[in-house]
Amino acid sequence: MPELDRETDRAIAEAFRGEWGRIVASLIRLTGDWDLAEECAQDAFSTAVQRWPQDGVPNRPGAWLTTVARNRALDRVRRHAMEERKLIEVAAELPPDPDEPVFQEIPDDRLRLIFTCCHPALPLEGRVALTLRTLAGLSTAEISRAFLVPEATMAKRLVRAKHKIRDAQIPFQVPPPHHLPERTAGVLAVIYLLFNEGYGASAGAALIRRDLCAEAIRLARLVVHLMPDESEARGLLALMLLQDSRRAARLDEAGELVNLEEQDRSQWDHDEIDQGLQELAAARHDRRPGPYCLQATIGACHATAGQASATNWARIAELYRQLQRLTPSPIVELNRAVAVAMAEGPEAGLELVAALEQTGALEGYYLLPATRADLRRRLGRHAEAEADYRAALDLVTTDTERRYLVRRLAAIRHEGVQQGTKLGQTVDDKGDAVLRLTPETTDPPSEGDTPQ
Repeated sequence: MPELDRETDRAIAEAFRGEWGRIVASLIRLTGDWDLAEECAQDAFSTAVQRWPQDGVPNRPGAWLTTVARNRALDRVRRHAMEERKLIEVAAELPPDPDEPVFQEIPDDRLRLIFTCCHPALPLEGRVALTLRTLAGLSTAEISRAFLVPEATMAKRLVRAKHKIRDAQIPFQVPPPHHLPERTAGVLAVIYLLFNEGYGASAGAALIRRDLCAEAIRLARLVVHLMPDESEARGLLALMLLQDSRRAARLDEAGELVNLEEQDRSQWDHDEIDQGLQELAAARHDRRPGPYCLQATIGACHATAGQASATNWARIAELYRQLQRLTPSPIVELNRAVAVAMAEGPEAGLELVAALEQTGALEGYYLLPATRADLRRRLGRHAEAEADYRAALDLVTTDTERRYLVRRLAAIRHEGVQQGTKLGQTVDDKGDAVLRLTPETTDPPSEGDTPQ
């Protein structure tokens, strides 16, 4: 295998992030075979690794990769003697020249893929997970961390979902308008989890993946355009805009995490804040706000506070109480504990954290001990806080957050740590939600507004 130079390696990585979902969506639309589409897309990228170092990066990497993937699909169709109609269909839609423009209907392909995955014949967690795997190219490990389940469990869910689509012959198409409402919950969950993986990556060196954030917001705008009277779609768009507005202030010049209280609010994107507030206002015609509208309202509380001390934590705690009542979730309860701690004091927050820990619902989730550590630190219980930080370090999966916890641990050891230190990295100021769906889940999943 030829050695990749830095420029070629970067080009392949960028092509994977930007083109994977489009290529797979195109192949599924043409062949109707999920496994074949993913395998041929993988083959195309493997071919790029072999040829681009020698031949150079093509002018249109996406078109090049699509042509290779489609040709490979055609070969597989022939080899496996699939129906002649399928063969003709694939051959007819092959681009004649890799330099010719392709994907003239990218938004339709993406949206069609989302709605196909979110068919009500699939369990909700299967809809969401399969779409994330195919649309964004997220790994099974990344998706399993988002759902707080073992990787092997998630792998089985993905296989079951693919087989269900194949066996039930679920069409790869946007359903008619009267069928949209029954798929909305899954579609919105997919878009928000895509945003969350971009806003706070579940593992690795980079905490923020701007491409995923931008794509999630773009998809949300499409859904709002498609369903302008769906208040939860507008609520989700508002929520993501309000969260994304804080992105530039989340990391300092050295790339280190900055918690919400210490962020330079002049760096927040106030145009995005205005857009988010407008979408939220448009969504509020519904007298019974759903989980995304409630979370967007929480985001608005942060966005409209001129400084950290002006944050209406009592209001935020009440909104989390409403959200927990509407869609019970351990993540939401952890967020509520932080808000209560900020509004009423750390002891009140610790009581909620202790009750949540007893349920075992967040076992293995690093923000549980990290939150407890911050609350105990504020109370001057430094030895206990140190133990909690160590427990969080054993569980954290991103390099940026690991360094943050290391700094907190070092500070707690320092004899000059003052009593009443401000809450450090909390669940409420991360901004990336984590879904935890169970097979019994039938309602729209709840997402907590986790540390920023």
